[in-house]
Amino acid sequence: MTALPQPTLQGNHVRLVPLSLDHLDDLVRVAAGPRETYRLTMVPEGAEAMRNYVRTALALRDAGAAVPFATTRIADGRIVGSTRLANFEYWAWPGGGRAPPEPPDAVEIGWTWLAADAQRTAINTEAKLLMLGHAFEQWRVRRVNLRTDARNARSRTAIERLGAKLDGILRAHIPASDGGVRDTASYSILAAEWPAVKERLAGRLAR
Repeated sequence: MTALPQPTLQGNHVRLVPLSLDHLDDLVRVAAGPRETYRLTMVPEGAEAMRNYVRTALALRDAGAAVPFATTRIADGRIVGSTRLANFEYWAWPGGGRAPPEPPDAVEIGWTWLAADAQRTAINTEAKLLMLGHAFEQWRVRRVNLRTDARNARSRTAIERLGAKLDGILRAHIPASDGGVRDTASYSILAAEWPAVKERLAGRLAR
């Protein structure tokens, strides 16, 4: 497969730039702590784990299976985390459909983590607005998925505040960040819902 274009998504508070190994040292520093808020989120700890994390993301990128970003805070130019468009779905339409390297029919926004001082700020809201806008307006996807550990009340509240709807709980879905097996709360936003979601998010940022 061929990698999809790797855009830079620019807002007023955040810039999402294509992830590279050049970001490794900054990501290691950001992930070093405080780590209390990462308890139910997969955030690599240490240089070796972060290097494997970034290399895995870049391998998926090169295979046409992900568009990973480093999250940059515009106010001070610092890398404050990472996020990703991945889990691409290409649907088998009766008359033929899209195929890589074309954009997918549906996509997941995930693998998102932020430094403690960037959480619950405009950075996450604007990053989601930029990524959703790219997915719905540039790629013309039919659905965007957002998933989190079912126990992660903070993450679920943030997803619900975007306007995403709960599709259900995927039981014993994937390994959990704390070493167990996690149930995953799976949410989605549909193309028809995007205009209202966009207006809501833009309004929150304006306030």
